[in-house]
Amino acid sequence: MAPPAAGARAAVGSPASAVGAAAMKVSLTVNGEARALELDTRTTLLDALREHLHLTGTKKGCDHGQCGACTAIVEGRRINTCLTLAVMHEGDRITTVEGLGAPEHLHPMQAAFVKHDGYQCGYCTPGQICSSVAVLEEIQAGIPSHVTADLTAAPRATPEEIRERMSGNICRCGAYSNIVEAINEVAGRQA
Repeated sequence: MAPPAAGARAAVGSPASAVGAAAMKVSLTVNGEARALELDTRTTLLDALREHLHLTGTKKGCDHGQCGACTAIVEGRRINTCLTLAVMHEGDRITTVEGLGAPEHLHPMQAAFVKHDGYQCGYCTPGQICSSVAVLEEIQAGIPSHVTADLTAAPRATPEEIRERMSGNICRCGAYSNIVEAINEVAGRQA
């Protein structure tokens, strides 16, 4: 490996300033707003949202795709933003919890989480809410899950379906029953 050019020194532990790091322009539509960024090609979508766009609702939990705290909706599908690079989403539509609603005008799922106390510490709540919104869209689109008994019939938003589909979102406080109640309430309004 060639030594760094004269005067080019990377800060220890700072991958964004690593010598030879490639930067790339990325255009995203985040919460309905066109955003253009120039990012190190190794930047995760999670870090682009949090560190570059300052949308801190999306949380860094495990950084391994196991907890769901970083869930956002990309092109209508929920994904773990810690497991994907931002440059892979050129031109994509991304919705974070900030794009679903605001305190003065909550999304129905946000309001249901408040009503049913579907949060305790609140750390996982943005990911839970984004995932919940996408879960109901999956059910409405007729996408089966592992527990869908009849693959020829449209899936329904039963507690079993909801629990299975939300199993990738961990709540360390244990508010699961309240989360299911909140999702059921919104599903009942949509039916």
